[in-house]
Order: sequence, then C-alpha cells, then structure tokens
Amino acid sequence: MELEEAPARADAGNPQLMYRIERPVYNEAFIRSQLLHRRGNSSSLWQKLAQRLQCSSQKAKAAVLSFLPILTWLPAYPVKQYLFHDVVSGLSTGVVQLPQGLAYAMLAAVPPVYGLYSSFYPVLLYTFFGTSRHISVGTFAVISLMIGGVALREAPDSMFLMSPANGSNMSAVVNVEERDARRVQVAVVLTTLVGIIQIVLGLLRFGFVAIYLTEPLVRGFTTAAAVHVVASQLKYLLGVKTQRFSGPLSAIYSIMAVFSDITSTNIATLIVGLVCLVFLYVVKDLNERFKKKLPIPIPGEIIVVIVSTGVSYGLALSHNYRVDVVGHIPTGLLPPAVPEFSLLPSLVTDSFAVAIVGFSMGMSLAKTFALKHNYSVDGNQELLALGLCNLISSFFQTFAITCSMSRSLVQESTGGKTQIAGLLASLVVLLVIVAIGFVFQPLPQTALAAIIMVNLLGMFKQFRDIPVLWRTSKIELAIWLVAFVASVLLGLDYGLLLAVTFALLTVIYRTQSPQNGVLGRIPGTGLYCDVDEYEEAAEYEGIKIFHSNSSIYFANSDLYVSALKEKTGVNPALLQAALKVQKKRQEKVASGQKCHVEDQERGVRHEVLSYNHVGEEQTNGKLGVRPNELDSENSFFMERLTPVHSIVLDWTAASFIDSVGAKAIKQVIKEYAAVDVRVLVAGCSRNLLTQLDRLEFFTGVMSPEMVFPTVHDAVLHCHHSPPATSCSQL
Repeated sequence: MELEEAPARADAGNPQLMYRIERPVYNEAFIRSQLLHRRGNSSSLWQKLAQRLQCSSQKAKAAVLSFLPILTWLPAYPVKQYLFHDVVSGLSTGVVQLPQGLAYAMLAAVPPVYGLYSSFYPVLLYTFFGTSRHISVGTFAVISLMIGGVALREAPDSMFLMSPANGSNMSAVVNVEERDARRVQVAVVLTTLVGIIQIVLGLLRFGFVAIYLTEPLVRGFTTAAAVHVVASQLKYLLGVKTQRFSGPLSAIYSIMAVFSDITSTNIATLIVGLVCLVFLYVVKDLNERFKKKLPIPIPGEIIVVIVSTGVSYGLALSHNYRVDVVGHIPTGLLPPAVPEFSLLPSLVTDSFAVAIVGFSMGMSLAKTFALKHNYSVDGNQELLALGLCNLISSFFQTFAITCSMSRSLVQESTGGKTQIAGLLASLVVLLVIVAIGFVFQPLPQTALAAIIMVNLLGMFKQFRDIPVLWRTSKIELAIWLVAFVASVLLGLDYGLLLAVTFALLTVIYRTQSPQNGVLGRIPGTGLYCDVDEYEEAAEYEGIKIFHSNSSIYFANSDLYVSALKEKTGVNPALLQAALKVQKKRQEKVASGQKCHVEDQERGVRHEVLSYNHVGEEQTNGKLGVRPNELDSENSFFMERLTPVHSIVLDWTAASFIDSVGAKAIKQVIKEYAAVDVRVLVAGCSRNLLTQLDRLEFFTGVMSPEMVFPTVHDAVLHCHHSPPATSCSQL
C-alpha cells in the first residue's frame, strides 16, 4: 500500500497554489517535550483580582462611556448631515407611537393614558443609555399582552364587584375605578421587578441569555402572541361585552365567549372597526409597495385616530350608538410614586419571562439594524439600558417596554441616523400628554383594536416559516411548532417555559444523536472523509478511523462507545467470546492427541478451517503441544477473527469531555487492548488536551504517545508501526 501518493493535478489553464510540507510524525509526547512550552504564569489569583479592580483614569473614562453611550457620539454629532433626517424620522415615529401607546394600553389592561406615559419616559431614557441607533423602544403588543395577563390574574373583575347604588335586585357591578387602579399597581410593580432583573443580568454580563431564545422559538412564540392579541381584541372590534380571560386556553375561551354572544354585536362599532381595518390595511400595503418612492410612510394610524375621533365626537357615537370610547384622559404628568412592593412575591416568575422576552426581542432587532448599517451593539449594555428604562419609568406609572418592530422600521426607513429621532418622538408624545390629550377622549376603542390587528400582519406572515423549515431543518420546525402550540394553548408564560425547555432538549438530542462514520483518505491528499458518503474515500487495510461530530460527556458516552463498535465492526466482547470457543477447540485437540496420532498412522488427513472459513488448507502431522505453540495458534485465530489492528478516534469535532466520558474511553481502550487492537486519538484541540490532563486521562493504558495532532499522523504511525500480536491469555 502506497501512503505517499502523487498530489492531485491542477488543470493546465488553472494553476493551483501548492501546499508542500515535510516533517516527522508527531505525537503529543513529542509536541510537549520539543515543540510547545507553556508560558509561565506567576500571577496569583489575588494579583489578578487586584489588577482587575485597579482604578485608573482610562478605566474610569471607559466605564463612563460604556454606561452612557450617548457621550461617545453626541459630541461628534454631524448636525448638517444628520439633524434633518433625525427630525423627519422622529416626527414620523412619534405620530405612529401615539396611537400605538393608546392601543397597547388596552392589551396591558390599564387605562390608555398609561400607554402614553410608557411611550414617553422609557424612550427619553433610552436615548442616553442605549447602544442601538435605530430601534424605537416603547410599548409592544407581546409584552403588553403578557402584562395584561398578569394584571387580570392578580386583579380580576370578581375582586371588585359591588351592589348597585340604588339597592335594587340587579346583579352586582364592577367598580371599574378601583379595578383599574389595582391593575395599574400590578403592572407598575411588575415593571419595577423586570427592570431590576434586567439590570442585575446586565451587571453580571449575562447578555448572552438571549441566545437560548433561538429565532424559530421567538418567531413561533410571537405568532402565538398575535393569536392571543387578536382573540382579545375581537370583542372591541364587534362591541361585544365579554370578560377577559387569562391563563391556559385563554385564547380559546375568549373566542368562544365572543361567538357565543355574537348576536349582541354593536353594528355601529363593527362598521367603524371594519372601515378602520380596511383603510389601515390599504395604507400599509401602499407603504410597502411604494416605500422607495415615498419620502416618508403614509401615517395611517394617526389618520385613523384623528378621523375616527372627529366622527365619534361629531356624531356622538358614544351617546347615540353606545360605541365604547377611550374616555377620560388626564392632562399632565403624574408625580413619581413608590410601587406597592407587597405584590412582589406573586410576580417573580412573570417578571423573569417578561424581562427575557423583552430583551431578546430588542436585541434581535438591534443586531439586525447594526449589521445593516455597519456598527456594533453591546448586549450587556442593552440589558442595562432596558432595565434602567423600566426601573426608573416605573416610578412614573409606566408598564414594561421593549422595542417595536413596526416603529423601528418607520424610524429607520424615514432616514433616522441616531437616537435623536427617538428623543423627538418622545417629545411628540409629551406634547399630547401635557396639552392636547383630552382631544382623544372620544376615540372609539374599535379603532384602536383595528390599529392593533393590522400591526400584527407581520407576525402572521411568520406562518411562512413552516414550509421553509420543513425543507431546511426538521428540528427547528419542531421548536417553532412547539413554541406556537404551547403558547396558544397554555398561555404566553407557560408556553415560553415549555418552548425553552424543548429547545434545550433538542440540543441534548443532537449531542446524543450525532453523525458517526468511518473515514477514508482521498487519494493524493491528506484529507479524510466518510467512506459511506464519498466514493473517492478509501480505507487503509487494518486501520479504522472513527469520526463523531459531538463532544463526549455523561449523556452520550455509552452511545459513542456503541457507535464505535458498530461502525468499525470490531466488538471486543464478541472477539473474546470467539477466542474462548477457539481455546476450547485447542484443548480438545490437545486432549485427543493420541487419537490424532492413530489417525495419522492410518493415513487420515484433517483440514483445519479458520473462523471465517477462508479456504486455506492445513495438514496436521504429529502434534507435540507446547505452551508457545498454543500461543501461536491463539495469535493465528486472532488474526483471522479481525484483520483490524488499529483504530483511530478522530476528535477534531469534540469541544469538551467530562469525567464520565473519559472513563468510558479508557475502558473501551482496555477492552480493545485485550484483543490486540490498538486505539489512538487524533485531532484534539489544546483546550481539550488540558481537560484530559485535569481528568488524569494519560495514566494506565493511555499515554501522550497515543495522541496525535492530525488523523494523518496517526495513520502513518499505525501503518509503519503495526502492533505486535500478543493476545491475552484466557
């Protein structure tokens, strides 16, 4: 067998760069003694800690700039190039933020004015602490719906029933004022806790937690949230009086309640809602079709708010047709107040869910815009920014916020360059709060429901992910479907928990079901590929190269060993059993020596066949059985049982190994050594070798001489240094 083959030739008209190197075969023992020497590290743990905590003017400046990113770009703000674009973008975003703030307050189960507060304070604060230049923070449908579910659970209508004031026999009515005040307090305390959690995670540098909410999970979850939002808004669109549900199956209960009472639909409410719905859909479609030709998007939401408010006021829809309207909107800002922290214990779980979902949505959009416009965002600082926005704003009666996809697209598409646009958008909302909020008191709630529903069109388009994921990744499709179905049926909180758990289980499943194979060399190269997949890959005689694309740890070590024995076709237990059978035959041969001698005198001839029935004929003469002859026969049978003398474990894909995995590998090496099959390891990273040293892997049957930097090193060693046959005595 030729190991040194001619290299693959390049086409005559397409010369290739040649890669030639000549060196000895390296193993880990040689590398450690001759090639690599670790740097001396004389610093103790306390010295490292002291160096880390050492203060200097540069570190102080870097800390301040990191905490207040506005100081990095505002001093160098190019007024002539950016200011006009930021003004146009800020006004456009503010016009969209105003109706969305009013509408999403309905989802959060609080009066509409609190949506305006939540559209002002957090946006103002994010200008100073945020690292993204284009996202628009504030109210968002999914987060508002999650808050509304908690508010309904902690302050249901049944807690605020009171007898009629006239003392009649009519059924009890709900004290709306007390109910709304309680729900506001629940939302505020939840927001405070969300802010604290996000700040703590940011200080602990836990910005990476968003990676556990993979994109299919987030898209399936937000699609389910869109279903919940539509289910909760149907009663406003139809003017039907039904209770609001929360918890498992709440979406189904809401839809059933609406359709069971559909005969009481308010026709005037339905007409206004449908007109607003159709108009907003047409405007949204026009903005999408002609976004390159329009200087700014058509502000469909504010047009609907202004026109529907004017029609409602002019026709007295609330009085004459019993159309539900927004109602009283107080003028001015509320003074800061301390939340009721007695509510904290029952809100901890919900606050974690809102904090993680809010951050993951904000971070995903921030990364998208940063990649598009060639700048970077800091995940830990984004956590701090959102946490500070939520925590500080909660003292001014706001509910939890994150960024909105629709507003962020408006802010970016209208030319926004920095968060000056967000600052101007918040000032537009402030103007409404302090000066003209009363104007929107006649605004029909059905118009707000139409605004919410149309803004969910983008989320419903995520159903298109299903055929794409079916073609590309069945596991990611399963994550999407589990997130969607669980969130629709169990509610957003339990659904998110189940979806995250399932996503983590898929990671375990992938490590327990890796791709395993036997590698062969591509002629003329040093490349090794799967022999079952590539016809050019050829195995070396007597050498098996086993590859698995997974690390080895407690959850998959047994599966790794089983796959190794199956793929290589060399099972030590079966070989040991076969050797026992052969030993019994040898004992019979030794015990029946006299009979053989007599048969020999009669001229009887016997044939001894190998275990695998290779037709090699043997003629036995007189047998003088001695120990060394038994050993030689043992070796003979062993060689016939398995032509494989070496197995190479390719660990190039392994990133870690634990103590259970290390013990399993050492045990299987012992088993193979007992049947004269040598096991070598190749392709370990330096980090993996450090882990093996800590696990005391290189003791007993394993030594650094059995580890090679590449598969080719190991193969050359096996080919030119075949093991001596010395089968274990049974």
